Amino acid sequence: MPEIQLGTHTLRSHGTRVARIHMHDWFILLLLVIIDAVLNIIEPFHRFVGRDMMTDLSYPLKDNTIPFWAVPIIAILLPLAVFLVYYFIRKDVYDFHHAVLGLLYAVLITAVITDAIKDGVGRPRPDFFWRCFPNGKGVFDQVTTDVKCTGDKSVIKEGHKSFPSGHTSWSFAGLVYLSWYLSGKIRAFDRSGHIAKLCLVFLPILMASMVAVSRVDDYWHHWQDVFAGGLIGSVIASFCYLQFFPPPYDIDGWGPHAYFRMLAESNNGARHSSADIGSQQVQSSELQAVTLYIPPQQGGDTRSNSWDSSPILGAPQNVRTH
Repeated sequence: MPEIQLGTHTLRSHGTRVARIHMHDWFILLLLVIIDAVLNIIEPFHRFVGRDMMTDLSYPLKDNTIPFWAVPIIAILLPLAVFLVYYFIRKDVYDFHHAVLGLLYAVLITAVITDAIKDGVGRPRPDFFWRCFPNGKGVFDQVTTDVKCTGDKSVIKEGHKSFPSGHTSWSFAGLVYLSWYLSGKIRAFDRSGHIAKLCLVFLPILMASMVAVSRVDDYWHHWQDVFAGGLIGSVIASFCYLQFFPPPYDIDGWGPHAYFRMLAESNNGARHSSADIGSQQVQSSELQAVTLYIPPQQGGDTRSNSWDSSPILGAPQNVRTH
């Protein structure tokens, strides 16, 4: 399938039009942002935490190796930088718009699912004891042995959000999406046997994995938390990518569905235009072939036969004159 001339469909020329077509998608994206903000405000479920459970919840309270503000940079801004580089090379508004829209959906759907599960499960973090009792003196109910926390409410609230890991799910959502994108652009699965391409494909996944490892090392999450977070992010990223792009092993896996749909429509329009022009030329030739014929006069007889063109080609009309 031939390609359109590079630089003809850019953000300046077609960006507004493409965005309007997906206006409802951008509206739902804004709605996801609001939903996730609400999920972060509400109080999570406070699971029962007894005295005997503190053995696995007494790890030291540490700072984050990767702070919260760094996660959007890793999961969103880094892939966006790659999309921009490719856009400046190819000048394809369809690829850039759909790559950005798919990435944002992957991250925000993952965020909503992750935070909803966090609030519903309310699993305590491995450092919950020191969040609940910053002075190191545990206070428990005499009957149920449930904790009676004396620490800061916001710190305790965050302590009930262990499962699943938000750092991990966000990172896997953005970086697995980037891996899908890169595998399509470099044609990693074109059966040519260049396995070195996979090193570039796996690099974002390795980065996401290291983010997950840091959450366990910092004692902010159990290993099950990061495993579940990575699974959620990877699955959502895959669905969102395949919504806009063919699989990387497809012959057209390097471009978005919208690009090939636009290309097919352009080719069909050009084909119909050529057919119309050809039909008009045939009709013009047939009309020129119908000429006026006057036979020679005989013996003073002023009769003459004239052939006149008619809407029905080839239908003669005889006109007699005296």
